[in-house]
Amino acid sequence: MEDLVFRHSIPVQLRFNDVDGLGHVNNSVYFNFYDLGKTGYFDAVHGHQVSQEEIDIVIAHAEVDFIEPVFLKDEILVQTTVTAIGNKSLTMVQRIICAKTKRVKCLCKTIMVGFDFRTNTSKAISQIWRDAISKYEGREY
Repeated sequence: MEDLVFRHSIPVQLRFNDVDGLGHVNNSVYFNFYDLGKTGYFDAVHGHQVSQEEIDIVIAHAEVDFIEPVFLKDEILVQTTVTAIGNKSLTMVQRIICAKTKRVKCLCKTIMVGFDFRTNTSKAISQIWRDAISKYEGREY
């Protein structure tokens, strides 16, 4: 994953309640950071703030590697990219890095699937998403 290009990056402000008794950001909080990254990424991909009605993908699987602790005074960024788009799913990779040193603190791989909320069933990733992500990332999937 060292060779991935992350076109999207957002800063995250750490809050006092993000920190646990050991003095570092609690591992459950990282998912909130990744959600912020997804929201910013989707907005950037579409060129506008994406409405709830435009979201037709859901998280099916997420796996996280905690590499180094993050502390309250750290300045961090969430970086996001899509590495693959299949028929009904896409693979998103995100990482949290130190803004100053660029050291990777945490790495997350998420599988998202197309979803029809009216029928509660999976569906193909729409051409709208496929085209928008391809254009944003500068590559075809």
